[in-house]
Order: sequence, then C-alpha cells, then structure tokens
Amino acid sequence: MIINEHIRDYIGSLEKEEPVGLMKLEDWALRNGVPIIRRDTQQFLRFILTKEKPKAILEIGAAVGFSTLYMHEYAPEDCLITTIEKVEMRLVHARENLSGHERIRLIEGEAGEVLAGLVHDGAHFDLVFLDAAKGQYSAWLEDILSVLNPGGLLLTDNVLLEGSIAESRFAVERRDRTIHARMREYLSIITHDERINTVILPIGDGLAVSCKNA
Repeated sequence: MIINEHIRDYIGSLEKEEPVGLMKLEDWALRNGVPIIRRDTQQFLRFILTKEKPKAILEIGAAVGFSTLYMHEYAPEDCLITTIEKVEMRLVHARENLSGHERIRLIEGEAGEVLAGLVHDGAHFDLVFLDAAKGQYSAWLEDILSVLNPGGLLLTDNVLLEGSIAESRFAVERRDRTIHARMREYLSIITHDERINTVILPIGDGLAVSCKNA
C-alpha cells in the first residue's frame, strides 16, 4: 500500500461506475489472481485518455486484455491500440476478450522483438502504456522512445514495487533483489534522461509519467 487505504477508498467512492463489461472482467481477473491495473491507476488513465485524445496507443503487456479494453473505452473513437503479450496462459483469454474490436491489434510475441520490428517499420504512437516484465524496462526504453511521438506520453505502471523500491537492497528478499535493482536503474534513467520529463506518482503501485520533449 503506497497511500493510506482509508483515503484511497474515499477517493474511489467519488468515482462513477465503469461499464458493466469492464466491471465483470475486472471481477473475474481479481477472483482468478490475474494482475490488472488498480482502480486509482484506472482513474488516472481515464483522465489522460480523455484529455490527451491519443490517436495511436501502444500497450506492452496485455495480460488478459483488461487494460486494453479500458483504454479502448475511453480513447477517441478513431484511436488505434496495439498491444503486445507473450504469455500463452494470458493470451488464451486476451484473444477471446479482444476479438471483434477492430481498433485493437493484438501482437503475440516477446516485447523486445516486437518493439524492434515496430521501430524498423517506422511505427509511431502518441501514448505507450508499459506494464510487462519489469526487469526489461531499461532494455526496452530506447525502442520505446523511438516509436513515441514528440509530446507523447510513456506511462510505466507498478514502479514502486509495493513500496520496497525505497528500501535498501539488503532489506529486500534475496529473490527480489534483481528486479529491485533493475527498477531502480530504470527510474534513475527516466528521471535523468534529457529527452523526456518524468514524474513518479504514488498511485496504484506507482506510476511513472514521462513526456517526450518536442
């Protein structure tokens, strides 16, 4: 928990209900232990989508497609969403949940390889939502910035690692030290890279918002 749970619940009580289909998928995901974007992250994402009105979105880490469908709900009607997923157990559900949506393109494969292909093809996006294998974020960053339009936003989810990111590596469980070190490296890079302007927000499990300079 990054912020006081009582405050978070109060803020959540002020929000309007989401569409029934999204609520049902969220409930299914939570009951089946599938990680999806948290409620306060959803609210921020909805705000960004309705304000920025992106025409092209890249999502890295579709899981079962909840966040993809959430963005589809609130992005402009002419916005195209490309989403990447490689885990077969997630793809089984993602294929089903995303089928029939003409503005959503699901690419199955390893994110690094897919990103390299998008760079090669000259693809460009107004918004990138990064929520995949956390240990690879630094390795993917150059390609992400290559496909992100000037003025575009990179949203990186779950960057605070349930608050453990602020702890010394020696205070973290040995099995978690690699991801801890790599996330710290990523946060240092995106907050010091002069090509982007980054703020880290303590919502959900931490959301880094980076704007690519014009």
